[in-house]
Amino acid sequence: MAAAANRVFISHLSGAAVFDPNGDQVGRVRDVVVSLRVGGRPPRVLGLVAEVVTRRRIFLPMTRVTSLESGQVLTTGVINMRRFEQRASETLVLGEMLDRRVTLAETGEQVTVLDVAMEQIRLREWEVGKVFVQRAKAGRLRRRGETLTVDWSAVTGFSLSEEGQGAANLLATFEQLRPADLANVLHHLSAKRRAEVAAALDDERLADVLEELPEDDQVEIIGKLKDERAADILEAMDPDDAADLLSELPGDDAERLLRLMEPDEAEPVRRLLSYQEDSAGGLMTTEPIVLEPDATVADALARVRMAEQKSALAAQVYVCRPPNETPTGTYLGIVHFQRLLREPPYTLIGAIVDRDLDPLPPDTPLAVITSYLATYNLVAAPVVDDADHLLGAVTVDDVLDHLLPEDWRESTVHLGDLPAEGVSGGGR
Repeated sequence: MAAAANRVFISHLSGAAVFDPNGDQVGRVRDVVVSLRVGGRPPRVLGLVAEVVTRRRIFLPMTRVTSLESGQVLTTGVINMRRFEQRASETLVLGEMLDRRVTLAETGEQVTVLDVAMEQIRLREWEVGKVFVQRAKAGRLRRRGETLTVDWSAVTGFSLSEEGQGAANLLATFEQLRPADLANVLHHLSAKRRAEVAAALDDERLADVLEELPEDDQVEIIGKLKDERAADILEAMDPDDAADLLSELPGDDAERLLRLMEPDEAEPVRRLLSYQEDSAGGLMTTEPIVLEPDATVADALARVRMAEQKSALAAQVYVCRPPNETPTGTYLGIVHFQRLLREPPYTLIGAIVDRDLDPLPPDTPLAVITSYLATYNLVAAPVVDDADHLLGAVTVDDVLDHLLPEDWRESTVHLGDLPAEGVSGGGR
């Protein structure tokens, strides 16, 4: 992590575990807060932004950091669990400095910031001392991508706002994050940076992240994409999530995007939009695991094992007559994952179908769906129409999304018994 005993490149801090004085992990580093200063003086490092286990982001002052060694951060004193709020005078290193184009003061050459290093100047006091930059190709003697580390005073341009900043190095820093965690990162960026990161993500990754974002952020991001790409992203999303997003858009905008989608991708989304939002039809996904009764246990387990299957949907296989795409042929019943594990691989799943659970009609209200899942200890439930066609499956995560408050992604329970404000050492 450190290039010297008192120097830390900040991208290496991303995701580092944060431990309290008792040795308990309280969260992970998500960014570093600095204060820019006039006269070319190196920015002062104010503290770290840490994400605790409840996904709340808190501020950890550098005065409370005792060690930045071996990929972990050690703290002293009581940690303040108040939510971090960025002030106008503060700059986030990972969120706002990486990928920025700055100018080498000596030559006037524009370079791109790949990383920033902070250096300890005295006990628990740090400032940004070095900038790791990349040159553009210029002339035959310089290789593309040549990099160099310079003093902070050797570059200018950090205090200026910049259009088209790019996001490659920011994304590289958070490459290993789960979609939900990357969504949390995006949520805390400025609208400008959110748009730049969204533009840099590939379609599948952006689709996964959008599914985890609050609705306001989803609408903001999709609204800044070109229509053709927005349609591609909607195709990559789960149909129920795509339908939820489109339902938040003005009707004309939603219809325009639906027309740009491939017909076979748009059809299930249109079908979902025809149901009430808080009904089984409105909540369901149209892509459960469906097999015919003459499929074997081995066939079923192969489908369950597929990496793209979500856990809730992989808990059950729905047995139907052909066709296997929803709406299917006649719905016959469910085979639970645990039953598949207990049977020989050559067993036909038609012989082990659970026919005792009545499926849900598409107009089933949310309260009934919740009671159904709780009563039978299920994580998903089949949705079947009057003609016994399987339409989809309602999963517990979709139910929770509608049961929790609208701001549940930001509303968190405090970690342990630590108070939310007024504790020593953490106030800002």
